[in-house]
Amino acid sequence: MVGWLGSLVRFIVSAFVLLGVSMLIPGMTVEGFINALIASTVIAFIGFIIETVLGDSISPEGRGIVGFIVSAIVIYFTQYLVAGMEVTIIGALLSALAIGVIDTFVPTELR
Repeated sequence: MVGWLGSLVRFIVSAFVLLGVSMLIPGMTVEGFINALIASTVIAFIGFIIETVLGDSISPEGRGIVGFIVSAIVIYFTQYLVAGMEVTIIGALLSALAIGVIDTFVPTELR
């Protein structure tokens, strides 16, 4: 139960981060909390698949330039799976940067 609750909290925090970033970053729009929650779930799922295939060097904890680029690509392609989300390529790059900085100070993963 604790793992389930921790995951729920992580997705809710991630949704709020997505909403905040979409308000600040030009080229990224997320319409409403539900779409942000769905987008954070899709981003986490795609990230999990990529991390499983490519290894831990792509994960947020091992993030370098490759992790940053992969994050931007994941954010960009999420718009095709989530209604109410639009992202330009520049918006995806800026969003990945902003989310990376925010994640440094407010981790979306419970430790």
